[in-house]
Amino acid sequence: MTRTATPTADTVRHLVRSLLPDGGGARITPAGGDAGHPAWFVGARHVLRLAPDREAARRQRRELLLRDLVRPHLGVAVPVSIAHGEWASGLTYTLDTLVPGGPGGRRDVSAVGEADLAGLLAGLREVPADRAEALGVPRAAPRSLEALRTAAGRAAELLAAADEFDPARLHRLTASAAARLAPQPGAAFLVHHGLTAGHLVVGGEGRVRGVLGWADAVVGDPTEDIAGLALAVGAPAAVRAATLAGYGARPCLRGLWLARCDGLTRLADRLRGPGDGSPPLPRAPLRRAWEPILLERVTEFRDGTDEPL
Repeated sequence: MTRTATPTADTVRHLVRSLLPDGGGARITPAGGDAGHPAWFVGARHVLRLAPDREAARRQRRELLLRDLVRPHLGVAVPVSIAHGEWASGLTYTLDTLVPGGPGGRRDVSAVGEADLAGLLAGLREVPADRAEALGVPRAAPRSLEALRTAAGRAAELLAAADEFDPARLHRLTASAAARLAPQPGAAFLVHHGLTAGHLVVGGEGRVRGVLGWADAVVGDPTEDIAGLALAVGAPAAVRAATLAGYGARPCLRGLWLARCDGLTRLADRLRGPGDGSPPLPRAPLRRAWEPILLERVTEFRDGTDEPL
């Protein structure tokens, strides 16, 4: 069983003082983070993240190396660690530069921002997968869209009973369509695997300024990142960005349906939960993923001849 350590406010203050010349006067406020990486804003320019257990520490060490690997290939910012080490025995920290902007879910991505996302998707394909794996990034097998379709069908019925979703909308993903949207052989690239709204930093003008949260990266199915974008910024913007990045109809539609199935199952899981009201139900990502796109209306698969990428 993994033991978790909880840093105190004094732990954080003392660590900041040791890392920054003006650390004693910097305002330190909680930054949310996640269960694996509790975080604090340090002044207006830095973020401190502490790993609470050894597994989180292992992932954080890998993330620091991976960010250095991907940075030259991407057209958006990746946080830079200006200091890192251990805050307790075997437990790591990193003091990162703060990428200015806001979470993607709170700001719309502009047309230029979609080009930024296209550069991100295209850049990930340029990262040498073997070098990522040498850093410890795991390889992940593609998910079965048919299995997801089945699970989403059950979720849709539960959501229909709660007046949250019309299950007839899911009928457009037939078993034959799911089979045709299977991933293409050999299409394994570095995948961020966590392109949530909270990991996209968007400027006031709609530009995507940076991407956070690289701890869950894998080498695998790149349509998972298209799916993440569909839930984060909406299906039309995600598909336009993927198309600009060179993806064809098949991977775009696969990513779209991955997102829709995931959105249904996540909302259904939350409705089954204790219902304590925190965090809010994931209705917005589901709504974004189900926004209509022209590609669905104009694409026909004939004998598998549509372009795979």
